[in-house]
Amino acid sequence: MGLRRTLVSLLCAAACGDVLAGAPATLSATAQRVTILRDTWGIPHVYGKTDADAVFGLMYAQAEDDFKRVERNYINAMGRLAEVEGEAELYRDLRMKLFITPEQLKAEYRRSPAWLQQLMVAFADGLNYYLATHPEVKPALITHFEPWMALSFSEGSIGGDIETVDLKQLEALYRDGARLPEPTSKPVALAAVYRPGEREPGGSNGFAIAPQLTRNGYPLLLINPHTSFYFRPEVQVSSEQGLHAYGAVTWGQFFVYQGFNDRLGWMHTSGGGDAIDEYLETVREQNGKFYYRYGQQWRALKPVDIRLPYKTAQGMASKVVRVYYSHHGPIVRAVDGKWVAVRMMNQPRQALTQSYIRTKARNYREFYRAMELRSNSSNNTVYADVDGNIAYFHGNFIPRRDPRFDWKHPVDGSNPATEWQGLHKVSETIQLFNPRTGWIQNTNNWPYTAAGAASPRASDYPAYMSLQGENARGIHALRVLQDQRDFTLDSLIAAAYDTLLPAFEPLLPQLFAAYDGLAEDAPQKAALAPQIAALRGWNLRYALDSVPTSLAIFWMQELSNSYAATARTLEMPLLDYVEQRLTPAQRLAALEQASARLTADFGQWQTPWGEINRFQRLSDDLVQQFDDSQPSLPVPFASANWGSLAAYGMTSKSKTRRIYGERGNSFVAVVEFGPQIRARSVLAGGQSGNPASPHFNDQAGMYARGEFKEIWISRKDVEAHLERRYHPGE
Repeated sequence: MGLRRTLVSLLCAAACGDVLAGAPATLSATAQRVTILRDTWGIPHVYGKTDADAVFGLMYAQAEDDFKRVERNYINAMGRLAEVEGEAELYRDLRMKLFITPEQLKAEYRRSPAWLQQLMVAFADGLNYYLATHPEVKPALITHFEPWMALSFSEGSIGGDIETVDLKQLEALYRDGARLPEPTSKPVALAAVYRPGEREPGGSNGFAIAPQLTRNGYPLLLINPHTSFYFRPEVQVSSEQGLHAYGAVTWGQFFVYQGFNDRLGWMHTSGGGDAIDEYLETVREQNGKFYYRYGQQWRALKPVDIRLPYKTAQGMASKVVRVYYSHHGPIVRAVDGKWVAVRMMNQPRQALTQSYIRTKARNYREFYRAMELRSNSSNNTVYADVDGNIAYFHGNFIPRRDPRFDWKHPVDGSNPATEWQGLHKVSETIQLFNPRTGWIQNTNNWPYTAAGAASPRASDYPAYMSLQGENARGIHALRVLQDQRDFTLDSLIAAAYDTLLPAFEPLLPQLFAAYDGLAEDAPQKAALAPQIAALRGWNLRYALDSVPTSLAIFWMQELSNSYAATARTLEMPLLDYVEQRLTPAQRLAALEQASARLTADFGQWQTPWGEINRFQRLSDDLVQQFDDSQPSLPVPFASANWGSLAAYGMTSKSKTRRIYGERGNSFVAVVEFGPQIRARSVLAGGQSGNPASPHFNDQAGMYARGEFKEIWISRKDVEAHLERRYHPGE
């Protein structure tokens, strides 16, 4: 092994040159201070002398597991996707470049404290050292990582705030040069608003259980992000400077995003307080320049030319797009005769700082201090610690606003009263600390049922503090948590995988009433009798052998296909629209259509759910291609839209008969915070993105069955379940 290290050092010295942020000899020395232990599931446990050493090793290990996904996250974050994918991605790149530039991020890097700069250098060095020692790996675009790049992707959410800007409307505004829009009578709504039932939702579940409700007298935490599959791997990273974090890390980031250390744990769920606003700008053109009204003034819009390189069959080309900014932010769309500017958090240095230092917090006070940076704009946080505390924070970055305005819609940018008035202190936001009920839940729903009878009251807060309503998972979570005692890791897993689909509770009785109201000689009376009988006998629980599960879900899919657009126009969640607006005939017609589709796809409508709902991972493609003729595993879980706590859904347009999961339960963990931390977890598929690796799909069967593996936390336990020990570069 010593000879191998020597060869690696020589190769690096010869090949790396100035490519690495640090000198080759220095990086080889850094690698020798880092030890990576791969356990029998392929999970990397990274140990370094300093935090920077540990970050170096963590980035190297991530690159080993899936460099393609690491690189893609930074290609996207820096607005360079069209350089790889071609002209179709130009406006996705433009959207990113409206908010960030390399010059801005380099300046933020220079302003960073020394300790953070050291971590960013280690981030770049770890990735560059991997590339230098793996010449067979050919990056799609980024052949050299620089420290400042870490600031382009600093918060960790699967879809950051920037992604709320609608691409089609952005392209419509700028494709042929910005022009003043014509007035219309259409209602003005926010560009990107998720409505349950329209698509597979993102988000997550977080549960915290206080000691008085657990069998062993220790707090419990459920960590259950609902992301696109293979978006986050499982890691442990430790240093002699107090870093001891375990959990899910987003590819390419050097901090554990959702996880725990030896003292406390945190789970993020998306959809907190309002952190983004749109402003209707009244614009006029004069002498070839655009101006917008603000109070009694007309201010000049700031023009900025953004160059967008893109790949073509003949090589690289580029397009220059002139965009405009008001003092509120970039103009991103046109509506009702006005331009719309968007304002959101843009403080990557603070966001990266908060994301990292919370992983090293030792108690609630230190965790709260990290929250006071107020730079987590898209998340709620569920918390538990070894001192017996549980807590909840609804949002973190929440601008203070005049509550007289409707912040769910764009506001009048010409009115100075609509300006942000600083940020709310953390103490002013919606939060819980050790509620008397002894439990906390969030499922991307409102916080007003987060702790049952001990929940916050909506009347105590401005409306913009919480924009989401209740959802089917929230209703489900209340049932599995309230009035329960003696929780263990096993019973918490059972609660998180409870099979009820509560979204159907108010909807099926309406379907039955529609059927019962048919005349006895109506053709549908006989044609739908078997389906109605099957649904009447259903316990509303998913199961692999359940025919009613298939029928009910296909019924709702037909209703979604037919009425989601109308519900969106009315700004209603689809489930509310189905419950409140449909006629009996429409409900019955959707059941006929669902039966016909099942019969056409599977030969009969009496098809068990496990025959339809499957898990399949065939390749390392960033977007999986599914094939009904290839092996797959049956999965009982259902879409979060229907209240399945164990969320499982398909997001791309289906090209197959079967449903193949792409989003939902991904990394799932349960943690007990006793004198010795105990934890279990499961990943969708496995740790590695390499189809040749034994860890590409070694957790797939467990995942599909809802079974968990033990998490080995102490170094002694890791050593006892060791697959491989090495230094980076070996």
